Amino acid sequence: MPNYQALFDWLPDSPIAPVGATLPALIREQFDATRWGELPLWLDCLERLPKITADRVELQTAVSIGSREQLTIPAEQFRQTLMTLHPWRKGPFELFGAQIDTEWRSDMKWNRLLPHIQPLHNRLILDVGCGNGYHCWRMLGAGAQRVIGIDPSVKFVCQFEAVKRFVGDALPIDVLPLGIQQMPAKLHAFDSVFSMGVLYHRKSPMDHLQELRDLLRPGGQLILETLIVDGPKGMVLVPEGRYAKMRNVWFLPSPETLISWLAKIGFENPRLVDSNVTSPTEQRSTDWMTYHSLNDFLHPDGSGNTAEGHPPPTRGIFIAEIPF
Repeated sequence: MPNYQALFDWLPDSPIAPVGATLPALIREQFDATRWGELPLWLDCLERLPKITADRVELQTAVSIGSREQLTIPAEQFRQTLMTLHPWRKGPFELFGAQIDTEWRSDMKWNRLLPHIQPLHNRLILDVGCGNGYHCWRMLGAGAQRVIGIDPSVKFVCQFEAVKRFVGDALPIDVLPLGIQQMPAKLHAFDSVFSMGVLYHRKSPMDHLQELRDLLRPGGQLILETLIVDGPKGMVLVPEGRYAKMRNVWFLPSPETLISWLAKIGFENPRLVDSNVTSPTEQRSTDWMTYHSLNDFLHPDGSGNTAEGHPPPTRGIFIAEIPF
């Protein structure tokens, strides 16, 4: 199991001290082999990784850790050990010369949003639904004081740990095996909260927006990325079946609709800062994620529409603040 002692030591005097009361028990509950049949395999993978501390850590322009010369095991053995945690969806990562070419080029999304957000220097940040923590590393590289990611998938947490163990426990970054519903209510503590690729998976988008608002301190900033559709205020696509072959897609609002939702919840100056149709350059199958990906989710007629005939998968990045 990951070592969270540095986080536990920091929590009591932190702005999010209430998290500490239940966190150890919640983590133990999630790291339960009866819930995750392959958990022993994932933990064994972490134990088989070489015990080395990286001589270089680059987080500003990429997530690149260590040099090839440091590896104490053959490069192919290292690659196959990391492959135990397949599929790798968010990235890319470079670890001691190994190029982890993930399904998503998450650096492209990062580059689109970074010019529009408040500088992250010295900020306490929460990344909701962070997956394996790729964007958490980029947030730390942008100068964050501390980054906490939450994601209920223990496999993703193990992927994060496979990266973090090479930089030691001193860096203020953690990914916890939690969902947003397990965070204390009305915490009002984080300077920045990210929710990327989560909203359309929620049966109640308004509840999710309220949860996000309650995590932010006065003056804090929300960065929200989600699937959207073209249309006027009030337009929402509710797929009757699947959307791009995904089962759990509930609401795809138009930009004006989502802006109105954010305003109704009490966010200040909600705005759309980027809109982008997902392309096979950004999301595709690779050696590190060999399952179906974007090309398999689109209609074969070449229109760019989803396999079900819905509009092309378009993602919008929205920013809003909490009033002081």
